[in-house]
Amino acid sequence: MPASPLILDHFLPYRLSFTANLVSDAVASAYQALFGLRIPEWRVIAVTAESADGITQQAIGLKTRMDKVTVSRAARSLIARDLIARTPHAADQRSHLLVLTNDGKALYEAVVPKALALEQEVFSHFAKGELDQFAAMLRRIDAIVLSGDIAADPQSGD
Repeated sequence: MPASPLILDHFLPYRLSFTANLVSDAVASAYQALFGLRIPEWRVIAVTAESADGITQQAIGLKTRMDKVTVSRAARSLIARDLIARTPHAADQRSHLLVLTNDGKALYEAVVPKALALEQEVFSHFAKGELDQFAAMLRRIDAIVLSGDIAADPQSGD
């Protein structure tokens, strides 16, 4: 038995995941009801919109931390709805770039104000300083995890 019990609701990795899922579910419900989009589809649209010259599915996966199957399904769905298109990748003939179609750009322009309003609704209960600190902490957590410095066996000290 460990020296101190693990209480799941007090375990920060769990709390982070739980809260992220709550927010994501609320956002997903709104995107589905208003625009017929699932979260992976919205993420593909948003990242594609940020990439004026187009972006590969692999790059979308890296930017969003979505697995390649999720990105592929979202892309296929968006292509079928004529919201994104595949274009040749001049630097790599083995892959394609995804770009927003005119309908995709219009949808993006319609979703952005709603997305920002949802963000405002959730985070309006916090002072700007709290939000700045929270965002900085999230970036630091990202950096720690992405650096690979987390020991596989925390007890080993490695």
